[in-house]
Amino acid sequence: MIIVLTFFFLLVPVLILFLTERVSVLNKIGAIIIAYAVGLVIGHIGLLHKPGEFLETAMQIGTTISSDQLNSWLVNGMITLEDVTAYKIFMLQDTLVSIVIPVALPLLLFSLKIKVWFRMSGITMLSMLLAIVAAVGIISVGYYLFKEDFNSAEKLAGMMVGLYTGGTPNLASLKEMLDVDANTYIMVHTYDTAVGVIYLLFIITIGKHIFRGFLKPYPKLTHTDLYENITFNENAYQNFFSKKNLRQLGIALGLSIAIVGLSGGLSFLFPPSQLMLVVILTITTLSIAASFVPKINKLEKSFELGMYFIIVFSLVVATMADIQKLISISGSLFLYISIVVFGTLVLHALFSKIFRVDADTFMVTSTALICSPPFVPMVAGPLKNKEVIVSGLTVGIMGYAIGNYLGITLAALLK
Repeated sequence: MIIVLTFFFLLVPVLILFLTERVSVLNKIGAIIIAYAVGLVIGHIGLLHKPGEFLETAMQIGTTISSDQLNSWLVNGMITLEDVTAYKIFMLQDTLVSIVIPVALPLLLFSLKIKVWFRMSGITMLSMLLAIVAAVGIISVGYYLFKEDFNSAEKLAGMMVGLYTGGTPNLASLKEMLDVDANTYIMVHTYDTAVGVIYLLFIITIGKHIFRGFLKPYPKLTHTDLYENITFNENAYQNFFSKKNLRQLGIALGLSIAIVGLSGGLSFLFPPSQLMLVVILTITTLSIAASFVPKINKLEKSFELGMYFIIVFSLVVATMADIQKLISISGSLFLYISIVVFGTLVLHALFSKIFRVDADTFMVTSTALICSPPFVPMVAGPLKNKEVIVSGLTVGIMGYAIGNYLGITLAALLK
């Protein structure tokens, strides 16, 4: 069963990507959301064995249990064969969750263009900094408002900083770095999705009129020559498995594994409790450094391969969630996220007014950080301004690079 389940976790994301490329409705929903939905269903229809009360308590004390210990409990009637299977499934899930994010990060960052970022329009750069300051400020205020409602509220705040300065990859990384449980992670992502839909509808309907009336107009100057080949391809996975791409993907994956291995080796110089923190930050730093190497920076489809691993993570972690526990979570989390999203938007707008950032740059910058780069064209369309697409994408991709650093720093400061 474990072998079958392993193939399921690795191949279903391929099917999801295939379908989202070809079915427009599924494409609009998004591969990550579909992966969460599939994972939640699989985790709650009885296909995956759940541990009994005794084993669940033992796992909460320490997740690693030896085979000898399991056999001893089985012989003494303290657990059942179903419990043994449940534990093996849990270890598979835990292993995949621990592996796929470190492997995905380099792949997502190899295509980063740091030199281009430093040559960006000054206004775009300023808008990004103002948005980050606004997000960190609102999340910090929210921490003090809601810290009594959550256990380890500083971890929640750290994850949210990663989410709203980077995106889902940063949220997933910080879950591992801060050791946040699967239920909290899933609920943060679920609420963020719900609030994000409202945010996007507001921006592309009445929001664009409000902000264009409040902020100065966009200057009709083109900066697209500064951005080289940064694009957003709606058919990103087309010809993904072509002979040419397979070779490049193999090189990218090999480099990613090498960086993960080196980072894992360096982590042994630190206390075991800091292992995942050291590994993720080292991986992020080494991957950004690798992006300066032209041949690595230009590897085809490395970003898309990284997103595949994010979808694997989303599927696996969703199967670990418990709907009953999700339902019991306080509405304070939804309120906290709502305040962060719209509070950041308002504060960013006020900063933009003071520092004379134009309306269109403000909106795509906000969208890139609050929602993630793929949503930038969705906002640029109603604005009828294609020039800001590249600015927004660049901001969003840079957010992937800095989100982990900001998230872990804020969590440490609030602790």
